[in-house]
Amino acid sequence: MLIVFQWLNNQLLKMQWLYDLVKVFVENVFKLDINTRIGGSIHFFIYDVIKIFILLSVLIFAVSYIQSFFPPERTKKILGNYKGITANILGALLGTVTPFCSCSSIPLFIGFTSAGLPIGVTFSFLISSPLVDLASVILLASIFNWKTSIAYVVVGIILAVVAGTIISKLGLEKYVESFVYDTKVAEVDEQELTTRERINFAKDQVLDIIKRVWLYIIIGVGIGAGIHNWIPQNMIEAVLGQDKWYSVLLATIVGIPMYADIFGTLPIAQALVTKGVGIGTALAFMMSVTALSLPSMIMLKRVVKPKLLGIFIGIVTVGILLIGYLFNAFGYLFI
Repeated sequence: MLIVFQWLNNQLLKMQWLYDLVKVFVENVFKLDINTRIGGSIHFFIYDVIKIFILLSVLIFAVSYIQSFFPPERTKKILGNYKGITANILGALLGTVTPFCSCSSIPLFIGFTSAGLPIGVTFSFLISSPLVDLASVILLASIFNWKTSIAYVVVGIILAVVAGTIISKLGLEKYVESFVYDTKVAEVDEQELTTRERINFAKDQVLDIIKRVWLYIIIGVGIGAGIHNWIPQNMIEAVLGQDKWYSVLLATIVGIPMYADIFGTLPIAQALVTKGVGIGTALAFMMSVTALSLPSMIMLKRVVKPKLLGIFIGIVTVGILLIGYLFNAFGYLFI
């Protein structure tokens, strides 16, 4: 059974067949050895781009089909039935089945808050939606392994729940812009979709998300190929090595000005880990890009006041740093 699972994992997730096929292509068409810098870079780029787009298309289709059972109206009704930390946990879990980037989650934040849901619950959703989704579980497993993937999802959900709970306890509702509460939410009757409509919805989501993230994937894979084949390992270790106490902090700060989906940051994280960077440092970079990107914070500032925005950034930053250092300390359990 274990042998069968490993074979399926290598062929379906890691796509060993694609790796070998691209190797033959590079060696016969470009006449390059993949062990050289140029050959290795071209192989890395072609292989990772094709692999990510295949997995992304399949996974987003599956996730979107599931998501079709949880439209915003139904999500609000579900969350409205719970209070306290239970509501925060449910908000974080529902965020995992909504494959939105942080910017596209803002309208849902407005809708949830104006509908009367506690802001702590909406923040739990706002954090988990871009940070953790069902597709990221499979993609992380395809690049690292299942233990790393599951651990990342667990700590991502915990971060969303803890941050939302703290914000709820602090009673910061007055720091949400008044127009959010004044927004009238129309009650829309839920329509039960047919199987064909759900399939069409999933197809549309695949096309929409690919249109939004394809450039970030290309850029991310390009950066990953450069790190993997052109930057010496001793240079990267000198800056971001596991023995450097500031590596997690630096990776978190570097990630904030960027704006990319988790699918675009994964190849960079993969290249960094292969060069000796701690798994916690790589994950901290991924988390800061997806949860604290500057464009997302600028959009969030339109709906919350500076004090709430600062508290939110502070809580999430501390959470990311703790997660990064913990993963670095116990990284041997995952790699």
